[in-house]
Amino acid sequence: MSDGLTRVSDAVTVVRGEEELFQRTGHLLTAVTDLACAANDLATWAADHRADELDAAAMRRRGSVRIRKIYRAGLLLDSVSARELARRRDSLGAEVRITTEEINETIVIDRRLVILAGDVRAGQRSYSVITQPETVQGVISLFETAWRSATDLAVYDAQVAEIRRLAPAVLDLLSQGVKDEAAARRLGLGVRTYRRRVAELMDALGAATRFQAGVRARELGLV
Repeated sequence: MSDGLTRVSDAVTVVRGEEELFQRTGHLLTAVTDLACAANDLATWAADHRADELDAAAMRRRGSVRIRKIYRAGLLLDSVSARELARRRDSLGAEVRITTEEINETIVIDRRLVILAGDVRAGQRSYSVITQPETVQGVISLFETAWRSATDLAVYDAQVAEIRRLAPAVLDLLSQGVKDEAAARRLGLGVRTYRRRVAELMDALGAATRFQAGVRARELGLV
């Protein structure tokens, strides 16, 4: 179909770009009563002015809509993002939890429609809009599992406060290949404490290796 809209089946439609997505689902998002969302960053679902439109609609209906959001832990390593996330939580009356696990970027609207974020091509992200009941229920089950294992934003934010302060320096030392003993001396830490901080940083970034931690940090704009 034209204008970036592809119908895979009667129950699944793939759209390209946020404009097409909001043309198709915007009316549902502004009237939603139960919204579940999983995202890697604050810009995944509404990078432009439409974020303000949706937030305003949710604020007008605060108390009549349940909003649950799961974000990746790496987001909280940036102090600006951490503050913005807390602001959105408070302004919307949302429940926000943090996970160190891989998540599929997803929106579930009123437990009957799912939006899955796809790849970015030629500067536009694709989105799959799904209404097939069995598939929707399967996605809901995955979200509920992730929700139960995630940590409340306030709790995780307190846990990550120290590593957030050290993260830029630690990432810089890792990128330079500085040995742990020398890195620990530069930061005024014991070697075991330094290694624990590195492990905590890797955990927050969802990284299995120090190299992968550097890649993830660059993706998040931390270095």
